Amino acid sequence: MAKASYVVPAEAAGKRLDAWLTVQLEGVSRARVQQLLAGSKVLVNGAPAKPSLKLHGGETVEVLGDPAPLPLRATPEPIPLDIVYEDAALSVINKPAGMMVHAGSGATDHARNRGTLVNALLSHYAALSHSHDLVRPGIVHRLDKQTSGLIIVARNDAAHLRLSEMFSRRQVSKTYLALVHGAIRQDHGTINAPISRDAVRRTRMTTRREAGARSAISHYDVIERIDSRFGKFTLVSVRIETGRTHQIRVHLASICHPVVGDTLYGAPASISSAAPRKKSGPPPETISLNRNFLHAAELEFPHPISGKHLHLRAPLPNELTGFQQKLVALEDLDPKKQGSG
Repeated sequence: MAKASYVVPAEAAGKRLDAWLTVQLEGVSRARVQQLLAGSKVLVNGAPAKPSLKLHGGETVEVLGDPAPLPLRATPEPIPLDIVYEDAALSVINKPAGMMVHAGSGATDHARNRGTLVNALLSHYAALSHSHDLVRPGIVHRLDKQTSGLIIVARNDAAHLRLSEMFSRRQVSKTYLALVHGAIRQDHGTINAPISRDAVRRTRMTTRREAGARSAISHYDVIERIDSRFGKFTLVSVRIETGRTHQIRVHLASICHPVVGDTLYGAPASISSAAPRKKSGPPPETISLNRNFLHAAELEFPHPISGKHLHLRAPLPNELTGFQQKLVALEDLDPKKQGSG
């Protein structure tokens, strides 16, 4: 039985089916309409139709599926967790790169609800804060999928409310480690550049667009400069005052030093050696990193309930220390740095 039925008016002639139907189904997104069409839940004159179908007027359109899907709800999964700290109010998890914090909006319902930090938390803990969110229980801040490191999880609603207030008042100090391309000249610096969503590439953020921009401040300190035959790199610690989407990645790219592995913001997918190649010789050596070299290394904040000072650390994961050590070893092997003998 159809959930809704329409007769296409003559003035709709020439319009795409998905665009027209989105207007008819108030409060339903075009993406949801396209899901219904892909699942043969929309019939035009009794037959399934494609989203791109051009209407002529006079057709009968029947919607068989629920226009609004059931609310997405996270489900438990037995995924191991690296727990750095926990008590009755909160936990601090060392998240690996490659794991999403919670379900995303751009994938199918099944893909969105699997393999996330929230799925792992629901399996490990009997209760988390809800804050009226079935997809993100316990989550008060986030890390990008390809960023590893420390993330705070609220285990009850009182802690969630207090932690949210602390983040809003900038009472949580967050320090990251990042390896970037190029040699940053200054030992210390501050990047104060508002961030907004890129008008063309909607998965990116930018410092070059004023519309919708929100203040963002990052402070960096140079830890080490590496000069290898694969180029120059700088290891920095970054402390952020604000927590905008992709903030560190966008800010470092804005000063022409993208994070290693961050192809979204200008880093190469693979890094070739600068050694001159002979015509008959082998191709240049290449190295690569299949994640961003960005790690949430430290969190410092007062406990939301007791007020006790917490200062927690997570070391660089093996894949990042291994990449760094490889670069340093290659630096030592650079013929430009060897004596002539």
